[in-house]
Amino acid sequence: MDLPHVKLSIATPADMAELGAQLARRLRAGDLVALNGELGAGKTTLTRGLGAELGVLGAVTSPTFVLARTHRRTDGGAPLVHVDAYRLSGPAELDDLDIDYPSSIVVVEWAAGMLDGVADDWLEIGIERRIGGTATEDGIEAREVTITGHGDRWHDLELAQP
Repeated sequence: MDLPHVKLSIATPADMAELGAQLARRLRAGDLVALNGELGAGKTTLTRGLGAELGVLGAVTSPTFVLARTHRRTDGGAPLVHVDAYRLSGPAELDDLDIDYPSSIVVVEWAAGMLDGVADDWLEIGIERRIGGTATEDGIEAREVTITGHGDRWHDLELAQP
């Protein structure tokens, strides 16, 4: 069975943040977003845009050293939990973080191989930076983003090019 997916070309960091904002408008408590891409691909930039749209308190920064950071929202809505799974060895260690998945919107960077048994429904976002691609005058290379919906929650996945 083919999973629903969307492929986008994201030209700038501002466009990546706008993609995050667009995703945020569809997310609700219990949603899980899995981000994958090399260092510097734009995972945290996308999460910043998502957090800005949700109205989170405080700056959204990479949680590399704390592993997970919970951002409360100004409207009292479901908090954004931002996880960096780079240093985790598998799903059991992700589970050890004791994240309240049903009551939160959870974004996991470096999520490949980390979601076994964690959820039935999630969005998987792969970000590729093409080395040697065409750069803007500012040296910015476009990112190729593939968003794949897993589970019933995402059977009607549609997003517009930012």
